[in-house]
Amino acid sequence: MDSPVLHIDLAVPQGWHELSDKQLRYAFELIAKAFTSDEIKTLCLFRWSGLQVRHRHNAEFVCRLRKQTFRLTALQIAELLCKREQSGACSGYAERSQQCAESEVLPALDWLDTIPPQPVCISRIGRYRPFAADFSEVAFEKFIICDNLYQGYLATQRDDLLDQLASILYQSPIPISLSPAERISAFYWFASVKDLFARQYPNFFQPSAQPDNLLGGSRLPTGAQIQQAVNTMIRALTKGDITKEREILSLDTHRALTELDAQAKEYKEINKTLPKK
Repeated sequence: MDSPVLHIDLAVPQGWHELSDKQLRYAFELIAKAFTSDEIKTLCLFRWSGLQVRHRHNAEFVCRLRKQTFRLTALQIAELLCKREQSGACSGYAERSQQCAESEVLPALDWLDTIPPQPVCISRIGRYRPFAADFSEVAFEKFIICDNLYQGYLATQRDDLLDQLASILYQSPIPISLSPAERISAFYWFASVKDLFARQYPNFFQPSAQPDNLLGGSRLPTGAQIQQAVNTMIRALTKGDITKEREILSLDTHRALTELDAQAKEYKEINKTLPKK
């Protein structure tokens, strides 16, 4: 007689953009506590799907999902991490748990290993709210300040620089007191902005030396190099007219970067026509 087949459908978010404020905070809390990638994905899977492990009974775990109670082995629980359907539901089938555990599968929450492809942020820190996550209608000067703080953190790992970065992102006149999760969230937000801009303005931004997993490159700019880069950007936009500097700094970030990207493209095209020495 065939054993009964247990079907478990777990709906999980398909990307950072689908996370609620509460879910974002939970993910960043786990990252801040230095859980491993697999631990983070497993904990998020259980939290976000509503699946609960009540207790252990011999070699099985007594679980509950909504109003249904059932028993699962460790292998069957592991199978729930498999991405079996493109619709966002993870389907666990008891009779195939061994096959799933031994095969190469795509984790349903694999996107948690990378920075968000589109910037996301916590909607509020204390009483402060952020400006647009993608820096739309944000003054170019604020982007420059944020980039300096971000680059400074990459070079020094000083948490106070992330606190200052968050104070700009959340429009606070003073550095905000952050929890470890909020500090991580500010870092992820701006890292995502830099990645987005590198794709939107490829002529101006050089390919990032950092991989998506944020482990960091071996060559980071010094403070003097950052300041030189800022001065070069401003000079390119003002075309040497210092009376226009304040006007340039107040430009929308995307408008300023569009112009810089166009200038960089023109410069590359001119260089192609010049005879090589």
